[in-house]
Amino acid sequence: MHFKLLDSLSLPGDAAKPNEDALTHGGRFAAVLDGATGLGEKLMPGRSDAQWLAQFAARRLQAHAESDLGNLREWIRGAAAEAEKGFAALRKRAPVERYEVPFASLIAVSLGDGALHALWFGDCAALIRSNDGAVTMLGETFDKRAREKERAVKMGPKPAGAGVREEFLPALRASRNKVNRRGGEWLFAPDTKCADHAQTADAAVSAGDLVLLASDGFLALAVDYARYTPQSLLEAAQPGGLGALGEEIRAIETADPEGARYPRFKKSDDATALLLSVAP
Repeated sequence: MHFKLLDSLSLPGDAAKPNEDALTHGGRFAAVLDGATGLGEKLMPGRSDAQWLAQFAARRLQAHAESDLGNLREWIRGAAAEAEKGFAALRKRAPVERYEVPFASLIAVSLGDGALHALWFGDCAALIRSNDGAVTMLGETFDKRAREKERAVKMGPKPAGAGVREEFLPALRASRNKVNRRGGEWLFAPDTKCADHAQTADAAVSAGDLVLLASDGFLALAVDYARYTPQSLLEAAQPGGLGALGEEIRAIETADPEGARYPRFKKSDDATALLLSVAP
């Protein structure tokens, strides 16, 4: 079996700022990454450290997958090891606190032995619709976005803006400082050992099944804005449908620019999705 690309979408949250999402796909492999918005001084060349990490990881994951050596976790480990070397070589100084390290959420899938194998960090996810109409969700987007909404509500009324507001930085930095530490959340990072902490699951698949990989900015349609269920989102994301869904996301956010109805830290997040079918 192999993947057939049906549609793809990657929208920046703000046209004036870098898109910190990335996507990649091949015959037996696909991934979507969501770089965590920086909370301090930029350390790497380019427009943002998060964009550097997401794009670098997408390229290296694809290269490892095309080598056809190893498995999904080993490809992630290899990409993280290469990112670790690149980060050490290119940064203008070493991070003082952990929040200065670039991190990314990630959903990566591969096909083999009649199954889809998935590994993920953070709040990217995969939706799989089998030929009988059953939908399986792999990832933790719903739980993680619910917790983020609670945090946004606690920060006070109308928190959303074009970017992360200055008054939110101390709390966000304190939370980011706990990432990739014992007892904390693990994300993809320029750190080889992060690969050992990726969540994993397998799902049986067959020819004709649909697979949607997406960042949380795209899945907000179902999670934050409650316009779709996972099932109806997959129905709407038929070939050619991702563009219309992207327009719907931005229309909802434009109508609620300060987050009064839908509490959030930014008016709009980067939104990325890959729609694939499983082919014989």
